[in-house]
Amino acid sequence: MEPEPKDIENAKAVDAAVKTQTEDDDLKNPEHEQRNVGTLNRKLKARHVQFLALSGAIGTGLFVGSGQALSLAGPLSAFLAYLITGFNLYAVINSLGEMAAYLPLPGAVPVFAARFVDPALGFTLGWNYWYQLAIGVPIEISAAAVVIGYWPNSVSNAVWITVLFIPMVIVNCFPVRIYGEAEFVFGAIKLTTIVGLILLMFIITLGGAPNHDRIGFRYWDHPGPMLEYLETGALGRFLAFWKIFISATFSYGGSEMVVIAAGETENPRRNIPKAVRRVFWRIAIFYVLSIFLIGMCVSAKDPRLLNAISNSAPGAAASPFVIAIVNGGIPALPSIINAVILSSAWSAGNSFFYASTRILYATALDHRAPAFLKFERFGVPYACVAATSLLSLLVYLNVSSRSADVFFWISNLSAVSTLIVWASICITYLRFHYALKHNGIARSSLPYKSPLQPFLAYFAICFCITVAIFNGFDCFFPGRFSAKSFIPPYIDIPIFASLFLGYKIVKRTRFVRLKDMDLWSGKAEIDRMEGTWPETKPRNFIERIWFWIA
Repeated sequence: MEPEPKDIENAKAVDAAVKTQTEDDDLKNPEHEQRNVGTLNRKLKARHVQFLALSGAIGTGLFVGSGQALSLAGPLSAFLAYLITGFNLYAVINSLGEMAAYLPLPGAVPVFAARFVDPALGFTLGWNYWYQLAIGVPIEISAAAVVIGYWPNSVSNAVWITVLFIPMVIVNCFPVRIYGEAEFVFGAIKLTTIVGLILLMFIITLGGAPNHDRIGFRYWDHPGPMLEYLETGALGRFLAFWKIFISATFSYGGSEMVVIAAGETENPRRNIPKAVRRVFWRIAIFYVLSIFLIGMCVSAKDPRLLNAISNSAPGAAASPFVIAIVNGGIPALPSIINAVILSSAWSAGNSFFYASTRILYATALDHRAPAFLKFERFGVPYACVAATSLLSLLVYLNVSSRSADVFFWISNLSAVSTLIVWASICITYLRFHYALKHNGIARSSLPYKSPLQPFLAYFAICFCITVAIFNGFDCFFPGRFSAKSFIPPYIDIPIFASLFLGYKIVKRTRFVRLKDMDLWSGKAEIDRMEGTWPETKPRNFIERIWFWIA
């Protein structure tokens, strides 16, 4: 339900008054260093926030990449890997969500790292996170270019890339409300499709497809629940299981979009916790249940999945959902699902584009990026949009190379970067957690108190670091070492270390002590604004369902 015009005017008046009062307080209170917290507009509503989380979580990693995990390791290994990685994501999102609900600032991640750990970590995360999210744009456009190849055509890849890329830039040049509406539409399509596919996979495995083949656990018996990789026996099954953790991480990457948008969210103290709490159900239903069902409906030895692995080609024809539908003898539906996968790839790329610009903007506000990147008009950081657009031009490598090869290289870089960022988020949370204790702030007083802390953060740190270090183990087997097998799994680690140490040496930064942590800059304005956003309550059963979703 939209607020009344009078409520909007009142909120604007309070916003202006709060901004003036905050500036006065900053002049009177020099106790803490006051930081620039940005001028982006809070125009994302609850429904935008919920579907933004959905758009970041559901993309080609689920619709397409899950088939590679199934083919490499088998149904049980894929199910367990996605389940464990999902729990790791749950730990990361809860850690970040607690901080973002307390201080809903633009960018969030690098700002928190600079305040609670070390300015060098804030600098490093700002640039590393921007790069991780920005290369998600060419990843998704590359995937979309391959998906278009499902329908035979003679159009050059460059044309399709341009057709997909230009609208993405244009949408991100409009005020954030337009972006929110676009992602709301695409998120609704994704939600409807994934729920429909889960039900369809369940029907197919029970023999409800036109071919009436009751599959059950047939493919768990043959070729088996856990496949072998590089070695035979138990060691080979473990290596296959371990290898797909990086694929699972890539699939989950981007799920933290909802927290990155905290600086542009209406009533963040309500909407951020609400979105974070529902991450558990999104993981359990959309990912873990989907992986379980496709492992029942599609054989891990299906030639189409095997071709996807041998050719590094994550095409739509290799999507396990499409394969299950084709095997079930359902006409026309494969093309419809393929079209949805195409829209999902574009939507995920659009989400990565948005998030990367906000991370870079936050880094500039904290004086850890060139000052010109702080340029914004109408609540849009146009300089950051331009920077992300330039890096996204990497997608045109598809013109001279195969789309699948570009996808393989960049997706591996993105997945490792994701692990490093997730570990850094949890390290930052631990500092925040102990700073609250040091300052006598009870966690029960926070807008959102994440469960099982600090144990969730410790688990995520150990998990992310372990997977990041050992994810490229196979390149060290005899006869397998090459630049292509070694660089993607490991190049991001020295890049991250060089940025951190370089900034620390040049700027001579120090580790932030608990007593020196800035837990307050930007908080007063949100405290005063709380309660000025109109509250809406469901009036009937239909609205109650809608409010649960959005």
